[in-house]
Amino acid sequence: MSRFRSVIAGIGSYLPEKILTNKDLASMVDTSDEWIKQRTGIKQRHIAAKGETTADLGTKAANAALKAAGLEAGDMDLIILATATPDLTFPATATLIQANIGMVRGFAFDLNAVCSGFIYALATADSFIARGQARNALVIGAETFSRILDWEDRTTCVLFGDGAGAVVLTGEPGAPGMGERGIIHSYLRSDGRFSDLLYVDGGPSKTQTVGHLRMSGNQVFRHAITNISGSIAKVLDDTGLTVTDVDWFVPHQANQRILEGVSRRLGIPEGRVITTVAEHGNTSAASIPLAMDVAAKDGRIKTGDLVLIEALGGGFTWGAALVRM
Repeated sequence: MSRFRSVIAGIGSYLPEKILTNKDLASMVDTSDEWIKQRTGIKQRHIAAKGETTADLGTKAANAALKAAGLEAGDMDLIILATATPDLTFPATATLIQANIGMVRGFAFDLNAVCSGFIYALATADSFIARGQARNALVIGAETFSRILDWEDRTTCVLFGDGAGAVVLTGEPGAPGMGERGIIHSYLRSDGRFSDLLYVDGGPSKTQTVGHLRMSGNQVFRHAITNISGSIAKVLDDTGLTVTDVDWFVPHQANQRILEGVSRRLGIPEGRVITTVAEHGNTSAASIPLAMDVAAKDGRIKTGDLVLIEALGGGFTWGAALVRM
């Protein structure tokens, strides 16, 4: 039995200053602004500066989330960083962020579920809070995907960008309830049989290199539509809700065609889907909190709104979560 429910007390984000437009990419590889927008919906993406690390991005997003929550690093018991692009093999990049923000208590660790990482991290932090093992937690998604791209492969380098987003979770007494603020329900899945469809062809154990991102785009697209739709339907079924009960859907910002395909399959009105892929590109584990922060700042997502987040990433991993803001 849960003793506490996890409430999102603050959201923050950070995007690197450098912007790489489709026109810029057209001067680097055989592509065009029209080709990229037609197939992905992306117009630009942010790229980390030389020497700017995943920990740097995550630190700035974490500090912004703490400020929004009215809390300090010393109030935190836990940091979970969702990332597929850590600064080092070890120590965990989360511990570098812990040191950067001046948090000298609690514990911090990384979690790698690629683009689904933020949902996995949110569900994990929720479990610690529900059992009373942490009162306040920072859940961060931060990526420097530009460091693992093959900039001669136009099928992948046009898709991804760098960025970070974070939320502060705080434990409030009582079990999660539909009318209460907090994380209501989450659903996580993975299937390693499809690991060769979206992966990085390097690693310390297998190749002793960093490697580059490789993707079978058409097959990933089909799995994304099926699995994301299924995870949304599962969360709604488990909670006894329908699409019309949800105020906002905040999907992983992978590709505009995927967002539209899932919406058509489930009958989700376009006006209730938060979309930032055009400006951010695919920022992997950072994309959901980045989109949430944009929508909270512009007034769309308000306190009390019912928000459903979902994602699919390499592995395959996928899942969804329902949150009362």
